[in-house]
Amino acid sequence: MYQTSLSKGQELVAQGMTRTFRNLGFEAYLITGPYHDGKRVVSADAIDRSTGGYVVDDKDHRIPMLRVGGYVSGWPPRRIMFRNFVDTLRNIINDLDLDVLVTHSTLWNGPEDTAKFVLWTKTMRELGLHQGKIAYCHMPHYQPPHPVGYHVAERSFRMAWNRLVFPQVFRVADLILVTTPIEKEYMIRMGAKEEQCHLFPGGLDEELFAGYEDISSALFRTKLGISENKKIISFLGTIEERKNPLAVARIARRLRDMRDVHFVIAGRVSDQGEQVRNEVRDLANLSCVGEISNEEKVQLIKGSYLNILMSRMEALGMTQIEFMYGGIPIITSAVGGQKWLIRNGVEGIHVNGPEDVEGAAVAIRKLVENVELRNEMSQKARGRSEEFKLEKLTKGFHAMLQTILENSTCPER
Repeated sequence: MYQTSLSKGQELVAQGMTRTFRNLGFEAYLITGPYHDGKRVVSADAIDRSTGGYVVDDKDHRIPMLRVGGYVSGWPPRRIMFRNFVDTLRNIINDLDLDVLVTHSTLWNGPEDTAKFVLWTKTMRELGLHQGKIAYCHMPHYQPPHPVGYHVAERSFRMAWNRLVFPQVFRVADLILVTTPIEKEYMIRMGAKEEQCHLFPGGLDEELFAGYEDISSALFRTKLGISENKKIISFLGTIEERKNPLAVARIARRLRDMRDVHFVIAGRVSDQGEQVRNEVRDLANLSCVGEISNEEKVQLIKGSYLNILMSRMEALGMTQIEFMYGGIPIITSAVGGQKWLIRNGVEGIHVNGPEDVEGAAVAIRKLVENVELRNEMSQKARGRSEEFKLEKLTKGFHAMLQTILENSTCPER
């Protein structure tokens, strides 16, 4: 994965997958760039001085990370790219004797270079120059390049990457890990084989909750000045246009008459920060708290009555799985994977897209006024989350990897 993070969904999936494999007794490492949440944490000099083109970093995340050379590209903008990765990957494989590689995400060079390396390795094996077996899997975390939400230049790059790199990855990969059946349909449409696709819907990391099992939401409420009789409607995610927290602020404005409801917007501030601040300045029924710790996240989940996400694009919604695990129903715009993850009228309520502020306000009123219905959804949300436990998903994934390695043959696709 191109970087590590404390809050971004794709990075958390990669970190959680690595940690779970290690918990199950396997040697697993996260190969990642020199950045954490967009900030460089390992100097280029340190990587250049290393013998294999990587340094071991195990200070955080409870997993060993192999940080390789990388840089923030000018185009595509803001993307983190790996430097000299095929050669570095060769060194890592030789040093650690790895037999499985999993790449995450799209729109960067990691999947492309890994596909090159794996095809090269399999070709050498065909020619008798290499004896080891290697399985390659790619997890796209795919979001379609819809005109709504992407500037035409950004959209053009996404379309070009999909057309150029996906066919290379599909040709070499043993498995394509899809987060939803919706993503599977996209992958098949772009050239993946149905038998390549394996459902791996993000994964709920129970360790997060186990570490704060006895913690109460009272401290979080006290910190924000929210009384116990208030029902918290929470948004947790990056404060960016894609996540659409501005809609949550406008919903709070519509529901100012509901004295027993208080909204919380939490998350790292990005491109919609100023708009949200301007919108909420005069709202007494809403608190913006910025980025929060894991401990505070668990407190927020435990203290919430409902979770809301009015996202414009969403591959799945890892945060919603965490809220569901806490028994919190979801109000969702039902875009992308959210439509599959949260069943309308079962674990939450679908509104009519990211701009349906009125529909979301109506849904919140309905569940605040009908506690019995909310509690019924709460039980179903908790039950649904059981399907997404990371340990369960990883064990199923490992069983498939065993079969692939046992039946490994050399021909390229």
